Amino acid sequence: MHTNIPQLGLGTFRLKERQAIDSVATGLALGYRHIDTAQIYGNEAEVGQALAESGVARGGVFVTTKIWTENLAANRLRASLEESLVKLRTEYVDLTLVHWPSPGAAVSVAESMEALLAARESGLTRAIGVSNFPIPLLREAIAAVGADNIATNQVELHPFLQNRAVDAFMVDAGIHLTAYMPLAYGKVMDNATIARIAQVHGATPAQVALAWAMAKGYAVIPSSTQRANLESNLRARDLILSRQDIADIDALDRGERLVSPDFAPQWDS
Repeated sequence: MHTNIPQLGLGTFRLKERQAIDSVATGLALGYRHIDTAQIYGNEAEVGQALAESGVARGGVFVTTKIWTENLAANRLRASLEESLVKLRTEYVDLTLVHWPSPGAAVSVAESMEALLAARESGLTRAIGVSNFPIPLLREAIAAVGADNIATNQVELHPFLQNRAVDAFMVDAGIHLTAYMPLAYGKVMDNATIARIAQVHGATPAQVALAWAMAKGYAVIPSSTQRANLESNLRARDLILSRQDIADIDALDRGERLVSPDFAPQWDS
């Protein structure tokens, strides 16, 4: 089941209360039509408020949320998603992901994926997928529901962590990749190679990093609280990098993972 995920979205990780409302409201006003949130972010209600007050038709915005680890069991997943829908003020979300694999495999991948699939069949979500899944767990998810039913795997990916093994596996499986942390917590701004490419194109380093990821076919979900940055990031869609630019950025991979909590799975090398 192919899901058309808008390639440039607005992430809301770490955005709280008024900051979350304002960022999403500004993003929608500027033209973002893909908003990414999660149960654990504690801002679904704020995202829902911004969506409701934006005047943008619900069908015109692609909304993603993610099921937190304590809600992955079949007897909790649906109810938790229904709570998310209430907070988001919507009858459905466009995409629901398993946010992290169950710590210690307390809940099997198959149980969570089958519960997610049932939620999709009930109309609570239009598509389902996973996040932070390494190759062995992707295999389990595929065995449970089939690759055609997995819309994306959302993983940390930026010029300094290019996740090539999982990317290659996903290409073979036909599963789309969504890159979170695409600006590496702002580290791309300090890189000489990216700065040089940006200067050549009259662009910002952030635009270059986003354009690089989009040139590879990934969806990207950068976040910002600043209107100027939100507007600038959106213009990355118009930046066309040369093959040499892309090769130069490809060479920056150093396996620098910035997000790896103590309950993270065993990552692919």
